[in-house]
Amino acid sequence: MTTSRPVVTPDLCDANPGVAVLEPMFANYGGVDDFHGPIRTVKCFEDNSLVKQAVAEDGNGAVLVVDAGGSYRCAMLGDMLAEQAVKNGWAGIVIYGCVRDVDILATLPLGVQALGSHPRKSDKRGEGQRDIPVTIAGTTLEVGQWLYADNNGIIIANEALELP
Repeated sequence: MTTSRPVVTPDLCDANPGVAVLEPMFANYGGVDDFHGPIRTVKCFEDNSLVKQAVAEDGNGAVLVVDAGGSYRCAMLGDMLAEQAVKNGWAGIVIYGCVRDVDILATLPLGVQALGSHPRKSDKRGEGQRDIPVTIAGTTLEVGQWLYADNNGIIIANEALELP
């Protein structure tokens, strides 16, 4: 369900006790603190080629979840890919890994959560998989589930939730 009301994950958890909650390890880096949408996935390790491919496509308000293996050795998203995501209608990006260009990310109308920041760019080998189940932060996420994020955390639901 698309709405202009803000996502408040504590309220969503109270109203929907069966939702999954990701372990609290992500920080906000984007210019939008709360975001939500259907999940699309990329699984890759220190190679953001498939992230680049995904954000170049129409996002239709979806959230891209990137399982980057929890690597702290390079960034999987920077300002150029984030700007592409904005242009193509992505609601947000959650990266189980790092981002860079954080001062610019903070100015963009895009939700971005990641484990940390790192100045080094990733490799470009064209490796990885798209739109498969990924397990991050203690939870398996699948394409078609819905992700809701704010400064309190990230929750996963099997269907769109009514925002309180």
